[in-house]
Amino acid sequence: MNDEMMRMLELYQQGFNCSQILLALGLEHRGEDNPGLIRAMTGLGGGLGFSGKTCGALTGGVCLLSLYAGRGAPEEKEHDELLLMIDELVQWFEGEIGQHYGGINCGDILGDDLAEKVVSPQCSSIVIETYNKIKEIMLDHGIELSGEKND
Repeated sequence: MNDEMMRMLELYQQGFNCSQILLALGLEHRGEDNPGLIRAMTGLGGGLGFSGKTCGALTGGVCLLSLYAGRGAPEEKEHDELLLMIDELVQWFEGEIGQHYGGINCGDILGDDLAEKVVSPQCSSIVIETYNKIKEIMLDHGIELSGEKND
């Protein structure tokens, strides 16, 4: 088990949801700490506040891509390929996760376990797969996890 997987497991055991875990890893790779952002990600877990809607690994993944490639200040410009990167993630998620579970909603993935309002162990594999796909997409578009752009 590599360091990232160990860290994911640690965050999971601390009660963080899929979206929070993805952003926490991204922030850590950037050498940043932002409890407010992690707190805001709470609402995406369980498919938008455990409503069973779009999986928090996907919505959190989109947020992670945006953390690296989005615009956060008036003087910044978003990465020219941000929307393409998001589309790649969505297409992959629908094809891989959606096909396996019959949809991309937490209700599809967790079924009756959604009522427990906790992150299920099966979610860990989805988070790991999603995180790895995000890293692949970022590298393909010249973005390092450290936040540096490859030209």
